[in-house]
Amino acid sequence: MKPHARLPRLNRFSRCLLAAAVLAGAAGAPGMASAEDGDTLRKIKETGVISLGYRDSSIPFSYTNGKDVMGYSHEILLQIVDKVKAQLQMPSLQVRLTPITSQNRIPLMQNGTIDIECGTTTNNLERQKQVAFSNSLFVYGLRMLTKKDSGVKDFPDLKDRNVVTTAGTTDERLLVKMNGEKAMNMNLISTKDHGQSFLILESGRAVAFVMDEPLLYGELTKAKNAADWVVVGTPLQTENYACMFRKDDPSFKKLADDVIAGLMTSGRAEQLYKKWFQSPIPPRGLNLNYPLSADMKDLYAHPNDKAFQ
Repeated sequence: MKPHARLPRLNRFSRCLLAAAVLAGAAGAPGMASAEDGDTLRKIKETGVISLGYRDSSIPFSYTNGKDVMGYSHEILLQIVDKVKAQLQMPSLQVRLTPITSQNRIPLMQNGTIDIECGTTTNNLERQKQVAFSNSLFVYGLRMLTKKDSGVKDFPDLKDRNVVTTAGTTDERLLVKMNGEKAMNMNLISTKDHGQSFLILESGRAVAFVMDEPLLYGELTKAKNAADWVVVGTPLQTENYACMFRKDDPSFKKLADDVIAGLMTSGRAEQLYKKWFQSPIPPRGLNLNYPLSADMKDLYAHPNDKAFQ
């Protein structure tokens, strides 16, 4: 199993081309026609390229060390790519990597810039109106990271406090809703990615970072002193990550679902879990020591594409 994927070097010209492609796709450029009809496998066959979206700071799911893309979700994505190569009989299929954020991932999927993304995208009913999802990769709760001496134990303690989260996430939506419905008067700070959110927290500009629980453990690998921090709070809700691709494409969904189900029922997905959540990982060789939950054990035994919300 390939653990990492090498990042292409993007010079200024390449970045301009990428931006132009995004704009062209949004405008309905003719070259995106085969992406718009939902037949992803045909698009890949015709172009000789499969385009993957990746996150650059979603440790330990999909992230980079500046040169390579790696992580639990990314390894599963590479297994899906191998299945595409085998099914299309294209062993030399070109793999294109595109960085995405919580805010632009759905537009980049819809306009054909990326064909599939396996990272930290939550499968929910609202997003299913715009894109499709595979069998689940991970089940988790929404909690918060705070200093051990902050006095914050649960979400009611955030009243009148500065709170950071990442823009374009379900966490952000829930915090806005909480502010309105419970008169929490939180000062919400939304950033472009999880790494920036943690920097806001670590610098003292926020008392808590609200995010998906496993990502909070991932951010602890960046802390100057991980022992200063603690993950707390009754989970706001249970959610699940899945691979994302375009709607109305049953053949591509079946391919991805079959790969994920095979990894889970064979025990290989649990091996990946031990590698990324219970062993030292790059870039600093720290161990998240994140226990396998009952929900994850059930998912491995019974793969499914259920959305919790």
